[in-house]
Amino acid sequence: MPNLSIKDVPESLAESLRQRATRNHRSLQGELMSIIELAAHETSPGVLGASYARAQAPRETIMGYGDAGRPIIRRGWKSVEEVAASLRERFPDGAPGASEAELGVDIIRAERDSR
Repeated sequence: MPNLSIKDVPESLAESLRQRATRNHRSLQGELMSIIELAAHETSPGVLGASYARAQAPRETIMGYGDAGRPIIRRGWKSVEEVAASLRERFPDGAPGASEAELGVDIIRAERDSR
């Protein structure tokens, strides 16, 4: 595999990249590889155009690299935060069928006390 090198990176930019890598639970090398792969895919528009393809395709994020340099890819349409927000919208009063009296703690206590 070829190696790439970027020289004279301003310290503020390098620090921003380090913080971004930390937020995404990646090494700096993994974060840079992810950014480069996303940029490389954006430049190949395909049949319908890059913006349409990005909007329709599921999100793929390279989380790091495993055995033999193979990428570890997270695939999915939504992040955990987006899923939680959509569930809160659909069920503002909590899970269907669950009531205040049916908390998990209460169920466990009742099961324990029945022995």
